[in-house]
Amino acid sequence: MFMACSATSSSEREGIINIRPDTDETPVRVLEGYSEAHEQQLRDMAARGPALFDDLARSICPSVYGCEPVKKAVLLMLMGGVHKSTKEGIKLRGDINVAIIGDPSSAKSQLLKYVAGFLPRAVYTSGKASTAAGLTASVVKEPENNEFAIEAGALMLADNGICCIDEFDKMELSDQVAIHEAMEQQTISISKAGIQATLNARTSILAAANPMHGRYDKSKPLKQNINLPPAILSRFDLLHVMLDELTEEEDGRIAAHIVALHKDPSATIAKAPFSMEQLQRYIKYARAIKPRITPAAQTTLVRSFKRLRGDDAAPGSHSAYRITVRQLEALVRLSEAMARVYLSPTVTSEHVAEAAKLLKASILKVDVSDLNMDEDDLAAEMAANMRPDPDFENLMHQHNMPQQQNEAGAAAAQQGDEDMQDADQQENVPPAHAQ
Repeated sequence: MFMACSATSSSEREGIINIRPDTDETPVRVLEGYSEAHEQQLRDMAARGPALFDDLARSICPSVYGCEPVKKAVLLMLMGGVHKSTKEGIKLRGDINVAIIGDPSSAKSQLLKYVAGFLPRAVYTSGKASTAAGLTASVVKEPENNEFAIEAGALMLADNGICCIDEFDKMELSDQVAIHEAMEQQTISISKAGIQATLNARTSILAAANPMHGRYDKSKPLKQNINLPPAILSRFDLLHVMLDELTEEEDGRIAAHIVALHKDPSATIAKAPFSMEQLQRYIKYARAIKPRITPAAQTTLVRSFKRLRGDDAAPGSHSAYRITVRQLEALVRLSEAMARVYLSPTVTSEHVAEAAKLLKASILKVDVSDLNMDEDDLAAEMAANMRPDPDFENLMHQHNMPQQQNEAGAAAAQQGDEDMQDADQQENVPPAHAQ
């Protein structure tokens, strides 16, 4: 038995279009709910060609300047992959989980708030004030009849939606373990007070976390910058790092954007390529498409996974964690989401290549470029310091000459003693008996 304390209609929030309905819809069914003007806008958006992906990403949370890789990850999470089920009843999730790790004041919470208001069935929560029961479900006793009932948590309330968890690193380890099942199997199993139930938690998780020491240290790999176990990290399809770069040009652009936003918020947000309503209508239509993997894309998927595994096993690899089959499934979901971006009925090799590029840039090589740059600078500095100085060499040679002469004399005397000992040993050797 499941009891809800309240229910809110999705139509009560004006301007919000439900991009994830309870039942699967076909593209024709979705178009029937659009007007002719909306259909024409959809065609115009799809006609942008290769620039469509970048334009859609820039339309995500236009109040935040830049952060295009993170916005692309959020866009693919909203698109999602294709849910599948085998004949044995095993379900393969199509929802994409995204984690954002970044320095303070890098607009992580702003992105989460935007996603929480993007669709009706979205839940925003903070990891510091969340427990395992609050995220999954709990069993409580009703005061009226003293019977036990299930009280839904954030993941259950966000079923067929998105759960945004801020301050994810502040959660207790026991609370993080509780969402393992919900992140991979998308179910919540309860066995308490005589109640045994398996509840649905078909939701995407968008989590934000801060580095352990306040700011992200680029000289260390990701696993040493964040206090999260590998079991949690491997369940995220994409991991992105937002850094607070100290550059004069970038600081000027960010400051100008923030000042313009405070001066006239509507004009600043209107500069985005698409409005929120246009983005919602496009994503709703794209999610109705169920792209199928072609043989060429299947070959590219296998080759990309082998390359990721090879790069991870190479000496000196700076990957966030070990590459497993979960990353292969993540690559499949990202490829399907990329096909939905372009309204393609099939997943091509180009979609797989773009998805592999995003996966490699986020999970594997999050700080390799900066680390290699630091190593190159360190090697150059060491080579400059090790360059010989003629005056210093002459001084050291004069200083070591008496010591070298003494060592040479001692070696000669030792050699003479060894020759005398060999001669004495030869005299003491008994002569061989004649046959």
